[in-house]
Order: sequence, then structure tokens, then C-alpha cells
Amino acid sequence: MEKMVVQGGHQLNGEVSASGAKNSALILLFASLLAEGKHRFSNVPQLMDVDSAANLLHSLGCETKRDGSNFEVLVRRPKSMEAHYDLVRKMRASILCLGPLLAKYGEAVVSLPGGCAIGTRPIDLHLEGMKALGAEIILEDGYVKAKAKKLKAATFLFETVTVGGTENIMMAASLAEGTTVMENAAKEPEIVDLANYLNKMGAKIKGAGTSVITIEGVSELKPANHTVMADRIEAGTLVIAGAITGGEVTVKDIRPEWIDSLTFKLKEAGFKISITDNSVTVHKNKSWRAVDINTAPYPLFPTDLQAQFMSLMTVAEGTSVIGETVFENRFMHVQELCRMGADITPKTRVAVIRGKPGGLSGAPVMATDLRASACLVLAGLAARGETSVGRIYHLDRGYEKLEAKLAKLGASVKRLG
Repeated sequence: MEKMVVQGGHQLNGEVSASGAKNSALILLFASLLAEGKHRFSNVPQLMDVDSAANLLHSLGCETKRDGSNFEVLVRRPKSMEAHYDLVRKMRASILCLGPLLAKYGEAVVSLPGGCAIGTRPIDLHLEGMKALGAEIILEDGYVKAKAKKLKAATFLFETVTVGGTENIMMAASLAEGTTVMENAAKEPEIVDLANYLNKMGAKIKGAGTSVITIEGVSELKPANHTVMADRIEAGTLVIAGAITGGEVTVKDIRPEWIDSLTFKLKEAGFKISITDNSVTVHKNKSWRAVDINTAPYPLFPTDLQAQFMSLMTVAEGTSVIGETVFENRFMHVQELCRMGADITPKTRVAVIRGKPGGLSGAPVMATDLRASACLVLAGLAARGETSVGRIYHLDRGYEKLEAKLAKLGASVKRLG
């Protein structure tokens, strides 16, 4: 089993560019199912999850071709509308092929999803939205079986904010008859990126990035070209990497407003942050104070940066409280941080971190999910001695060549196994 070995104590300095966003690339690839023909994407990251998405597209009769960060999808009418368990179980985002298949072909059979074990993450709101559009939904043998002769527009209020549900229903509604209104929709930048791509294909979507999205259904969509947005979670992770080592790191090719909630908290902790139109710089800092965070949907603090920020707080001055409001099981990294000397008391949704500057020491640890793997690598950068992070296949699901980017900034990291 591959592991990443980190030698702590190296201050990170320099510039690095953010890759394309995993959470945008996946949904864009599935959105291509809405229009037969050749779709072209650029800035697509090389990740295990992207490979999993390509395998699912292949199973649905598509052809894909990659040339560096350029990615082509040739969509043909599938012989089967079934997304099998063996493919879907590897990646939760696979449920997002449901909306396109149902809207385009009137049926879909999609396995209930897998992914990181960070909570139940039910798809009830996806299915309720599809039902509101007129689909018949049956849950049987571990599969979602959906049918609709023709989807009809509806006004739908999400009980809670859901990124995947917003994306799935937005795609389905783009080919529905009439004008669909989604209220309490997710506002994430990835939603805007998807809407921009769908509009290039001929969709008529307004309000993406706000809580009310209006989709005027059209009869047909056509293939388009699109550049995937930068990965704001990777960018935030790299900024924290600079901060936790007391270094000066600039992350380029990013929209700074996408990580405003992080940079605000870093400033509150005592870091100096510089921002340009397309970059964020964290400046050298010998010590920082503990600050509290609560995760919440965009534009508030992202759950996908909670674990990384917790690493930073383990070596802060003072005590911080981190509340996790999005997922109920996203503190599995706590026990691994404690193996490295962190003083953390976790409850179900809240963790109290008693910071100890210089208090981490290297240890063998195990990644439990995608963001936890990054959290442990960051902790290793700040620890005394050597940290060995196992199960780094989690890391490869969502970070493109992270060790190479960290090494460029001066970290001592290598893969073994």
C-alpha cells in the first residue's frame, strides 16, 4: 500500500498554481450526457475520481480522450441506461448522471452511491426534485430506477442546501418542458461553472450563484467547449500549508473571493494575507492564535477545508472550537492527529483543539478520507521528525500531484510502496 512520508520542519516558500477543480470537472463530465456529440474540456485535473467518471461514461457508451489537461468526451446514445454498482461505489458524484440520463433519454438506473465515509449524505433531495419534475422513482435492489416520458417544469424548495441536488436537478430541468424554479439552491462556484457550461450548450439558466435559480427548459442541447474552474479547496489547502510552516506561499490561478472565508479566518489568527486578481499569498509568521470556525454551505467556511484548518489550530496559541454542521462523521482525522501529539477533544459535531505551538511530532498515521489525508500531510509538515501517511489513495482522488507542488515549495515529501 502506498504511503507518503513527510519530513517536518521545512518552511514552505514560493509560488504554485491551483489545478482544475475536482468538484467541477466531475459534474461537467456527467453533464456532457445531455448532448450527443463531442465535448471538449480544458484544465481537467489528473485524478482518480476523474478516471472513475471516465470509466462510468465508457460504460454508458461514451468515448473519452485525454491529452494533458485537455479532455474530450464523445457522447453516443447508451445501449444501457444503467450505472453499475461496481463503478458508482467508488465515487459519490456518480449519482449526478441520474439527471442527464433521465432528461435526455427518459430513464436511468443508477446504483446508490459510495465515496468517502464522512457521513450518510442522503440523496433524498435529488429524488424529491426529480419527482417534482414528473419522474417515477423506485428504490430497488440498491438502485435508483427512474422513468419519465417527458420531464415537466416545477417550482422546488430544497429543505436544506444541497450542492449535488442543485446540480442534478438543474441538469434535468434544462431539458424539461417549461420554466423550473429552484429555491434555497446551493451557491457554490461549482454551481456557477456548471450553469455557464450548460448555457454554452444552449440551456437558459439564470441566477446560478444565488439561492434562486431559474431554468427555462429547451428541446435540445449541443456539445460545447469549456475550461474547468480552478480548485478552491486545493488552493485553500496550499495556503494552509504555507501558514502551518510559517512560510510565504502564493497560490496563483485562483479567484480569491472563492476562499474569502478561509483568508478571513487566517487574518483573524494573525496572518498577513495579500490578494491580487488571481492569487492569494500568506506571509511568514512565527506564531498565530487560535480561532473558532463553523462549517456551512458557501460562502461560509467549507467543510472540505475543516480538517486542514484543524491541523493549523493544533499548533496555534490558545484553544479553538471547530463546529462541523455539514457532515455528521467528519472528525475521523482527530484520532490520527492525536497520535502526533495534538490535544483535541471531539464530540459528534464539535471539536475542542488546545493548541500547542511546536507540539506535533512525526508518527505513522492513516488517512480515512480525502480531506483527512491532506490534513495529515499538513500536520506532518509542521511536526518534528518523520510522518508516514498511509492510504494515500484517498489523496489521489482529489489532489493533483500534491507532493510535487509541496516539494516545489520546499517540503521534504516522497511516496513509498
